[in-house]
Amino acid sequence: MAHEHDHEEELLGYQKIDRYDEDKINAVAVHYKDILGRLGEDPEREGLVKTPERVAKALQYLTHGYDIKPEQILKSAMFKEDYSQMVVVKDIEVFSMCEHHMLPFFGKAHIAYIPNGHIVGLSKIPRVVDAFARRLQVQERLTNEIRDCIQNTLSPAGVAVVIECKHLCMAMRGVQKQNSVTTTSAFTGEFMKNDKTRAEFLRLITASLD
Repeated sequence: MAHEHDHEEELLGYQKIDRYDEDKINAVAVHYKDILGRLGEDPEREGLVKTPERVAKALQYLTHGYDIKPEQILKSAMFKEDYSQMVVVKDIEVFSMCEHHMLPFFGKAHIAYIPNGHIVGLSKIPRVVDAFARRLQVQERLTNEIRDCIQNTLSPAGVAVVIECKHLCMAMRGVQKQNSVTTTSAFTGEFMKNDKTRAEFLRLITASLD
């Protein structure tokens, strides 16, 4: 049974990558070996001999979202249900790579939708976040892509997405502000038209369960 589940996830394109495209790894590793030398390092010294391959594998994993079909993730667990109240999944961990400097940004996503005849398995929403985050990104586009995917696939009465992230391109270089947090939001339907609905979503994502 577990094997069948793993196979299903692999077909849908969101199984964790533990197998690598060796041709791609080797091609990328060659370039990283050259980069190490150009930075003034000795790529043949003990601590760096395997670094190009390790970096290539890390990059393949960190960008494996290109091979995932987020819409299929949602479609795999859509159910007809007569429920029309807000569904909120908050504090979803986000890890992505800034496309401008290829440095990480990370934080949390908060997502809500108002069903309009269909609901989706709750675990699929974090998987959709991961599918888009595991690509070279900017936070603004990531926010919109998640919103559009849920809206276009489920056709709900509204979608709300808020993402809060720290960017290492700000913390380690440039302005070097370690505690800066960037917040982006995107809304559709009732979350755009109804101030009370939007306010309720914002209240729920900031509320504590304690």
